[in-house]
Amino acid sequence: MTTVNITTTKNTVTVNEGDSTVVTVATQGPQGPAFAATGTTLDDSSKVDGSIVFFDSSSGTFKADATTTKLTLVDGGNF
Repeated sequence: MTTVNITTTKNTVTVNEGDSTVVTVATQGPQGPAFAATGTTLDDSSKVDGSIVFFDSSSGTFKADATTTKLTLVDGGNF
């Protein structure tokens, strides 16, 4: 019977077993920098090939969607 006890507050792992065992323990590292200095987020849930990132003031987020793409930006376009 193998018993593995993990105590996260003390960061210790105890393995009680007769055979040799490899135990790998990993912890989450520090987070990287925010997307924007102001904490604004990026909503890319509707992105498609050629999407262009833009700021949408009504939602307060940057977006990449199927409406604003490199194919919809033309001379004289409304952007």
